[in-house]
Amino acid sequence: MRIISGKYKGRLIKMPKGIRPTQNKVRKALFDILGDIKGLSFLELFAGSGAVGIEALSKGAKEVVFVEEDRRCVEQIKENLKLIGLLSYPVMALDIAKALKNLAEKKKNFDIVFLDPPYYEGLAKKTLQNLGACDIVAPNGFVIVQHFKKDDLPEASGDLVLFKQAKYGDTVLSFYKCAR
Repeated sequence: MRIISGKYKGRLIKMPKGIRPTQNKVRKALFDILGDIKGLSFLELFAGSGAVGIEALSKGAKEVVFVEEDRRCVEQIKENLKLIGLLSYPVMALDIAKALKNLAEKKKNFDIVFLDPPYYEGLAKKTLQNLGACDIVAPNGFVIVQHFKKDDLPEASGDLVLFKQAKYGDTVLSFYKCAR
């Protein structure tokens, strides 16, 4: 898989076996919808290979934090960052709920939170509820959930309100805005 735009366009990143990576067309659409993200902070949950967060860095995000529980994936994210020459970005090897609690305790705020949990496990809805309950999304920040088209996500969760959905085959990107 390659970075599709920005400073690192064309650079190769590797995928750990057994994950469902965000397709190039979905990644491209995501960043086309987001527009200019220069200087923004970005959190990638269920990071897998780190492709979306690395794409965010390539597009000018000032800070990216990767959260992934699977140790194989954590090592792959670190290797992918090293291949591009980006060594100073944190990769949190934690369960998502623990990572969110940790980030909230540290009073971290993110302009954009992206999550792409495994399909069919109810993790999209559960993580959205956790995000709605903690205070890590910046005022006027966004949460983007990549999920299976048949997943039923809420219209609102805490301060997060659904305002846009984009469909790509069986994949949906649901965009939530922080209403504080």
